[in-house]
Amino acid sequence: MPVLAADLKINWAQMPTYNTIMAVAAGAGLLLVVSLGYLLVRGRRVTPDGWALAFGVLGLVLTLTGLHMTLTWPLAAGGFPFDNVIFGEPALAFGVLMLAAALWLWKRGAVLAKERIADDDVAGTVGRVSGPVSLFVFGMGLACFGIAAAGWRYTLFAAPPQEPISGQFASHPLVEATFMSLLYVGVGGGAVLFPFALRWRNRLVVGLTGLAWGLSGLGFLVFGALNYFTHIGLIVNTM
Repeated sequence: MPVLAADLKINWAQMPTYNTIMAVAAGAGLLLVVSLGYLLVRGRRVTPDGWALAFGVLGLVLTLTGLHMTLTWPLAAGGFPFDNVIFGEPALAFGVLMLAAALWLWKRGAVLAKERIADDDVAGTVGRVSGPVSLFVFGMGLACFGIAAAGWRYTLFAAPPQEPISGQFASHPLVEATFMSLLYVGVGGGAVLFPFALRWRNRLVVGLTGLAWGLSGLGFLVFGALNYFTHIGLIVNTM
């Protein structure tokens, strides 16, 4: 006899999940990157220590959770090993990048604290410092495209009916799969454009990079915050 949707039980001792805080941290991190980039492009004065603290906090959260999820295979023994790849590895990559940026801002960011910074000074310095690591950012952008394609093709992001709000679309799994895949497309698009934005300093390319990361960052931030309710509800409904 098939198990009814209402009868679904999950052993949460074998199903640790914390992509809630990962999504909030990733969304906030993307928004901060866009905000800092905007200030630098505009030649505005920034407070490096404040940005170093913000990047460091988010980078630490993403690195620790992403590293644990990446190295614990599978983290969710209850049937979601692909979460290690979808959430763990990108979070780890972004977290380490943010920690590296925090270290640079803390140690070398004084140049950004001037009252008014010449465009060549800012763009040249940031471009030269970020240029080598932008290859890794580009590669992870391509990886995000792969995650988006797999998520949509296999409807990996579909929520069960026991999950509040998201579960309303359980009978239409492509709805949430499409939404989440589009977020990864946004992150990937910005990452792929990032090296060219640094090198060319073209206003259109820089704007598209910021738009892609800004929209996807906002999406991850809001969706992650919402998941604090939906995931708690899922746990309560399936204990």
